[in-house]
Amino acid sequence: MSKQADSGLWDGLVVDCQLATLVGEQGVGLIEHAAIGWKDGRIMFADAMSALPDQPQALSDRVESAQRKLVTPGLIDCHTHLVFGGNRAHEFDLRLQGASYEAIARAGGGIASTVSQTRSLDDDALLAASMPRTRALIADGVTTLEIKSGYGLDLENELKMLRVARKLGSQLGIDVRTTFLGAHAVPVEFSGRQDAYVDLVCEEMLPAVANSGLADAVDAFCESIGFTPAQTRRVFECARSLGLPVKLHADQLSDLGGAALSAEFAGLSADHIEHTNLDGVRAMAAAGTVAVLLPGAFYALRDTQLPPIAELREHGVPIAVATDLNPGTSPLLSLRLAMNMACTLFRLTPDEALRGTTVNAAKALGLTDRGRLASGMRADFVIWNVGKPADLCYWIGGSLAEKVFVRGEPLSRWPG
Repeated sequence: MSKQADSGLWDGLVVDCQLATLVGEQGVGLIEHAAIGWKDGRIMFADAMSALPDQPQALSDRVESAQRKLVTPGLIDCHTHLVFGGNRAHEFDLRLQGASYEAIARAGGGIASTVSQTRSLDDDALLAASMPRTRALIADGVTTLEIKSGYGLDLENELKMLRVARKLGSQLGIDVRTTFLGAHAVPVEFSGRQDAYVDLVCEEMLPAVANSGLADAVDAFCESIGFTPAQTRRVFECARSLGLPVKLHADQLSDLGGAALSAEFAGLSADHIEHTNLDGVRAMAAAGTVAVLLPGAFYALRDTQLPPIAELREHGVPIAVATDLNPGTSPLLSLRLAMNMACTLFRLTPDEALRGTTVNAAKALGLTDRGRLASGMRADFVIWNVGKPADLCYWIGGSLAEKVFVRGEPLSRWPG
């Protein structure tokens, strides 16, 4: 401790908190009556108050008491589609009247509807439309955010979406990870020519996206109303040749072996996975592929097929939780509410839900420098107006985040 202090004052120190470190393979690593200190955006100390010197003020000019409130790592939303134009509230009404998601999509609604509205907006208008959604997630404790393209479905508009996603991060002071989802749906101009569109994705779009440096990963929608496993394989092979990691919308509506396919390519994650079979779970476990649960879509679609939670636990597959924020099937603006849904709908424990939005969500994005509170990690953390980790899942809605820190700097309430 003295050596750290001698190297210069820390940038900040929060004392008298309940610290959920997320260190370890299970549980949340709760340390009662703890403190967290940081310097240059990195954590210097995250441990019991008893390990501090008698005069904490000697370590930092900025010492704040959390008054026994809970401190956790900043939440990580590892699956969103929040950059889009318009909305699809009318489809919500149609589903309530009995129309299925597949029927709406085949009738020209669904993703195709959002593509049309997104293409109509320039960068500035799309940024303005997406900004409130991003602020809502930050207000709920999110410090790292994944945003997918997939509502452009041509090179110009896919790049536009990725640019806007990056701008959201830079303007709001959070870290945004971008994912190219060109294989999200077949655009209307390629109707009946699905393989030709896959040719375009692999031969023109993916190389240009990789060259632009705007994408951190590649995703696809492997489903009966999306792309076949063979077509998805082509996209993944191209991504691998370009050095981009992959993840997959897998087995949401049917079991096409999507989870196993993602694992075959060392996928960062397989997402949705309501219909994934045991072979898929075993493949994910062997590959270290994260299972990303998306209870918002399960809820909005009134689904009844639960993901294979018991099998994921049995085989040690890391479980993450995300909002899947999108205009059609999960207009969910709260990651904490997604945590509650994961508990109530999927029977996750509150500890599993918190791990799913911190350390396991970081793993789903290929990140190793956040999601836990330990020396050397990024100083991304949240002070909550609650005292115990389970409270984050217990309360349904409401504003619980008191302060959100990114790299040790408090975000304004709320940036923008």
